[in-house]
Amino acid sequence: DVDVACATVKARGGAISMGPMDLDGVGRMAMIADPEGVPIYVMRGSSDETSHSFAKAAPRNGHGAWNELASGNQRGAWTFYGALFGWEKSGEMDMGALGTYEFIDNQGMIGAIMPTMPDMPDAGWTTYFRVPDIDRAAEAIGSHGGTVLQPPIEIPGGDYSLVATDPQGARFGLVGARV
Repeated sequence: DVDVACATVKARGGAISMGPMDLDGVGRMAMIADPEGVPIYVMRGSSDETSHSFAKAAPRNGHGAWNELASGNQRGAWTFYGALFGWEKSGEMDMGALGTYEFIDNQGMIGAIMPTMPDMPDAGWTTYFRVPDIDRAAEAIGSHGGTVLQPPIEIPGGDYSLVATDPQGARFGLVGARV
C-alpha cells in the first residue's frame, strides 16, 4: 500500500519527494527518500499479478538481479527499510577495512546494505541488471559513451559483476557470466 508506505516513511524520518499518484495501466507509486536522503520509488502494480521486473527466483537477462544500498548508517538503514518493507538481515560478508556487506532477505535474497565506499562517499542505491555476457556488456558500455567504474569481478556463485555510469552519469551495475 503506497499510501501506508508514505506514512511509514514520514514516521521513520524519511521524506516524500513525490506524493502518491496513479499511473493508468501501471499502478500507484510515490518517490520517497530515506533518512540519509537516498531516493527510491515505492510502487503497487495495477493488478494482483506478480511482478517480474526483479528476478529473485531465477536469472532473467535484462531484469533486475540485485539491489545494493551504500549507507553511511547501516544500522539506521536496516531500521528504516525493515519497517518499510519487512526486510531482514540474512548473513553478512566481511570486507575487511571497508566494513560488512549485509544481505537483504525478502523471502529470497534480493541485495545487500553496505557502508559507503571511499570512491562513493554519498549514500545511494545501485541496481544490478542481468546480462548474458559480462565482458560483451562492459565493451558495450564504453562504445556507447558510458564508463566502467569497477571492471568485472567474480562474485559468490560464479557470476561476475561490474559497476558503471551511463553517458549522463547515472550509476548502475551488471551481473552475468563470462562466456
